[in-house]
Amino acid sequence: MFSDIGALELVTLVVLAVLVFGPDKLPKVIQDVSRFIRKVREFSDSAKEDIRTELGPDFKDFEFEDLNPKTFIRKQLDGNEDLGELKELRSTFDLRKEMNEVADAVNGRETPSGAAPAAVPATVNGSAPDLLKKQDKPEAPERPPYDSDAT
Repeated sequence: MFSDIGALELVTLVVLAVLVFGPDKLPKVIQDVSRFIRKVREFSDSAKEDIRTELGPDFKDFEFEDLNPKTFIRKQLDGNEDLGELKELRSTFDLRKEMNEVADAVNGRETPSGAAPAAVPATVNGSAPDLLKKQDKPEAPERPPYDSDAT
């Protein structure tokens, strides 16, 4: 629970607690806090058990930690044998190379020898369109005036 609290922080919390509650009330406060934490844990455990019983026998081994997306994905990938195929597919796909080929095709440059162009822009009247030229956009409709009473 407190695995990320260092020694200096713990000493600071103890000194602060002594200053706030005083040395004579501090044991009573610690007992009350520990009793409260114990009740919250019992409530949480009973709620989890109730949910498991309501879900039925199919979910007997259900763990609430599996609802964390990282844990869920890790668990699914560990049991999946198709992961090797995914790594193989990923190694054959080079996004930078594909983007460079598309940029070369758009700019009209030749691609390196042995590589086919990734995409050839459509031609209009026998000439390649200038994709960097500003396209004519249809005029946007006029916005209605702001009505503060409507919001």
